[in-house]
Amino acid sequence: MTGLTPRVALLMTLPPLMWAGNAVVGRLAVGSVPPLTLNLLRWGLALLLLLPLGWRVFRAPRELAARWPHLLLLGTLGVGSYNALQYLALQTSTPINVTLIAASMPVWMLAIGALFHGVRPQRRQLAGAALSLAGVALVIARGNPAALARVQFVTGDLYILVAIVAWAFYSWMLARPPEHLRGARQPLLQAEGQVPRPWTWSEVLLVQVAFGLISAAAAAAGEQALGSAPIRWNAWVVAALLFVAVGPSLIAYRCWGLGVALAGPAAAAFFGNLTPLFAALLSAALLGELPQWYHGVAFALIVAGIGVSTRRSTPGRRDGP
Repeated sequence: MTGLTPRVALLMTLPPLMWAGNAVVGRLAVGSVPPLTLNLLRWGLALLLLLPLGWRVFRAPRELAARWPHLLLLGTLGVGSYNALQYLALQTSTPINVTLIAASMPVWMLAIGALFHGVRPQRRQLAGAALSLAGVALVIARGNPAALARVQFVTGDLYILVAIVAWAFYSWMLARPPEHLRGARQPLLQAEGQVPRPWTWSEVLLVQVAFGLISAAAAAAGEQALGSAPIRWNAWVVAALLFVAVGPSLIAYRCWGLGVALAGPAAAAFFGNLTPLFAALLSAALLGELPQWYHGVAFALIVAGIGVSTRRSTPGRRDGP
């Protein structure tokens, strides 16, 4: 692992910026592109852009067919569900709220790890999750903690909560792949005259997108059947679709993977929580939605939670239940 060089800092700053831009574009697209259709178009374009890099993965259809139930669930959670629900959330919630609520991810990651994978969280992780959750609660209460007892969720707030639970399950599926995706049983590709090799990053993402598009297409079809408004095609809509297909989908994924490999997940966690800050800045610049005082407090709590949960234990100290 290398230190935090300017190159590594750039690699890990670009993804939060792209994800914040995705939230702002999703908000701007309200009234122009139906949310589930936007998700389908985004990942359809991403698939086309990935094909020149990862098309070889489809030369081994037996490898895909033998693993299709797992790959379908993985694609549905990561591509078909999370992003669709995020775009639905942005119909009634703001990019600042959506990205701050999404920053409660550590809470859901710990809960799912404990309930479904037998991974007991450490005390510092619980403390960090509590701080992050306090920040989320402050956003939901719109800055008035006493109002939590009578809070009424905006529909978008509920959508993003469901989205991050889906993403937490997706993340654990990536972290704990089944036997047929790791070790000696992992799928391999072999070109003529070459040694078999594992799937590359572009091939892994391409497979997820291909399977995720099944559920994304079904959701978009249902949206159209229920009478959603047609797409209002113009130059801005085309530019927005190109951005969400390239920036948050491809550039962010690749930069994040390289940054984590070079600097480690602890540094990456800090950079990931820059997303709400970037969302606030972009919202103010492009949407005229100025952040409120409680957004700043919530962001501080979330960053503090990440700092507490990722700090190293001191020698001789028992950290954990």
